[in-house]
Amino acid sequence: MALEVLRDVFGHAGFRTGQREAIEAVLAGRDAQVLLPTGAGKSLCYQVPAIVLARRGAGTTIVVSPLIALMNDQVGALEARGVAAAAIHSGLEDEARVATIARFARGELAMLYVSPERGVLDSFKRLLARTRIAMIAIDEAHCVSQWGHDFRPEYLRLAELRDVTDAPVIALTATATPRVMDEIAGSLALRAPVVVRGDFRRPNLAFDVTQIAPGGGEAVRMATTIEALDNAGLRQRHGSGRAIIYCSTRKTAEDVAARLEAAGFAAAHYHAGRTTLARERAQAGFALGRTRVLVATNAFGMGIDYPDIRVIVHYQAPGSLEAYYQEAGRAGRDREPARCLLLFGAGDLVTQRRLSQRGSRSATIMARSEAALAAIARYADTWSCRQQMLCAHFTGSDAHVACANCDACRGPAPLPRVALAPASLLGSAAQQLILAALAAHGRPVGKLVLAKALRGSQAKPVVVQGLTRLAQHGALADSSEESIAATIEELVRERRLVRRGRKYPTIALPGAAKARASRTVVNSRRARDGDGSRTSGLTVELERYRKRMARQLKWKPFMIFQRKTILALDQQRPETLAALDKITGLGASRIARFGEDLLAIVRRYGGLAASPATVEPAVRDLFSQLRGP
Repeated sequence: MALEVLRDVFGHAGFRTGQREAIEAVLAGRDAQVLLPTGAGKSLCYQVPAIVLARRGAGTTIVVSPLIALMNDQVGALEARGVAAAAIHSGLEDEARVATIARFARGELAMLYVSPERGVLDSFKRLLARTRIAMIAIDEAHCVSQWGHDFRPEYLRLAELRDVTDAPVIALTATATPRVMDEIAGSLALRAPVVVRGDFRRPNLAFDVTQIAPGGGEAVRMATTIEALDNAGLRQRHGSGRAIIYCSTRKTAEDVAARLEAAGFAAAHYHAGRTTLARERAQAGFALGRTRVLVATNAFGMGIDYPDIRVIVHYQAPGSLEAYYQEAGRAGRDREPARCLLLFGAGDLVTQRRLSQRGSRSATIMARSEAALAAIARYADTWSCRQQMLCAHFTGSDAHVACANCDACRGPAPLPRVALAPASLLGSAAQQLILAALAAHGRPVGKLVLAKALRGSQAKPVVVQGLTRLAQHGALADSSEESIAATIEELVRERRLVRRGRKYPTIALPGAAKARASRTVVNSRRARDGDGSRTSGLTVELERYRKRMARQLKWKPFMIFQRKTILALDQQRPETLAALDKITGLGASRIARFGEDLLAIVRRYGGLAASPATVEPAVRDLFSQLRGP
C-alpha cells in the first residue's frame, strides 16, 4: 500500500535511497531514526506511512515541526494532493484553531502539525490521550541536540509524549553528525530504533570555495557572485532557474541585494528584521519567478523546497558545516547541475563569533561553537574533494569516492577579473571586429556577454545565445573584459551601435531591430501554422496555466506540478485521462483537479481530441468519483 500511496498521492514511481526502510519500520510499529540529506525526500518518510495508517483506521500522525511557515507549506502541499492535514499554531484565529482541534478529536485528520512548544503542553497531551494516535514524527530532530546548529530547548521535552501514547516515533534530520544522532536517540527515548542513513553524495552539485584575502575583499565577493549568476544565465528577467545568496547579517543582505539590482538582476532580500508582509512578498516573488535572485539570512531556512535552484552562494561563511550543507543542499533538487559557492574570509569567523555571543551562552555552548567554526575553516582551507569531506562529516566514514565535480577535483580556477583602474579603449581594428560580431550574430546582446564571447568565454549565457559559433569568438582574448566593454560604450556614444531596452539593456547595430521584428513575425506565423517548434508553444502555455492556477489557489507553482511534468506532457501529448495517469508527477488527485484543463491545452497544440467515449469506462468512473458531484 505504501508504494500505491507514493504513486497515486505524490506522483512518484519509486522510493529513493532510505525511504523504503524508514517507511517499513514505522508501519511495522518500530521506532526509526532517519538521516537523509537535504533534497532526498525526507518528509515522505513520515507522510507516506501516515496516509497508509490513516487508511487502515490506525489514527492521526502527529508531526512536530519547528516553524509555522514550514507547517503551512507542508499542510498546503498535502491538501493540494487531497490529504486531510492541518496545523495548530499561534498564527491561527481562535475559530480556526477550535475547528482544527474538533476535526482531530473526531479522527478526521491523517496528519496534524504542531510546534514543539505546543506538543509538550499538558492540555495537548491530555488531548492526545483521548485520541487515536498512529505515529509521532519529529522533524528537524537535530534541534534536540546542543551540538546541533538549530538547538531548541523545547525539543528536550518531547520524550514526554511517550507517556501518553505507545505509537511508534520517527525522528528525522538532514544535518546530524554521529554524535548528534546518538544524542537524538537518547533524548527522545527511542526504543531500539531502525537507523536509516542516506547517501549524502549530491553528484549534480559542484561545491566550490573562493578564498577572500584581507583588504579589498568586498569587490572580489561581489565580482565572484555576479560571475556565478551570469554563468547560470540569471541576469535575464525571465527564464528557468533561480539563485539564493546567503549572508550572515541583515545589513549585508540588504546591501548585496541593492548592488545586484543595480547590476541588472531581478533581486530581493529576506531577513527576520523585515515585516511579515515584506517577507511574504519577497518569498512570493521568488516562488512565482518574478524574482530570480533572493539574498537572505538563515531566516530563509527550513522547508525551502524549490526544484530549480541553480546557484547557492554563501556570501559569508556560516557558523557550521551543518548549516552550510543544509542551505547548500537546497540547490539542484530537480537533479540537474547546480553550483554551491562558499566565499570564505577570516573576517567571516569574527562575524560568526559576534553573532554567537548574543544572549546568554554557556561555556560549553561557546566551546561547541568554536569547534563548529574550526570545522568550516578546515573545509574551506583543505584542497581535497569537498563532497568527500562533507559526506565524512555526517556519516563518520571516509569510504566515499571523489566527486570529480568540485573545485578541488577540477583544479584551481582564476579569480574573476576586478577592474582596479579605468579601462583603456581598443583601437579601430578591434572596433571593426566588435561590429562584425554583432552583424554576424544578427540580434541584440548584452554588453558584458558579448565582451565575454570576444575573450573566448564558454560561460552559459555565451553558449546559450550561440556566441561560441561566431568566427570572432575569442578574437580579443588578449584584451580585458573591461576594455572591450568600454569600447562598446564608446561605439554607442558615436552612434555606431544603439542600446535597446531600459531595465535590461542590450546593444545592437542600427536598424537591427527592424530586421529582427520582421523575422519574429515570420516565426510567429510558422508557429501558428505548425511549422515552428512544436514543443515551445505547448510548454509556454502549460507554464502559464501552472502560474495561473497557483495564483488562484494561493499555492506555489511546484505544488500544481513540477517542470518535469510539463516536459513530460509536451513529449507524450496524452489524449485521455488514462494517459495522463502515466505522466510523472501528476497522480490521481492532480488529475481529478486539473486533468480536463490539461487535455484541452494539449489538444490546442497538436494532441488528438479525446471524446468521453475514448476513455475506458472504468477509468471514467474512477475520475468521476474523484472529482465529486
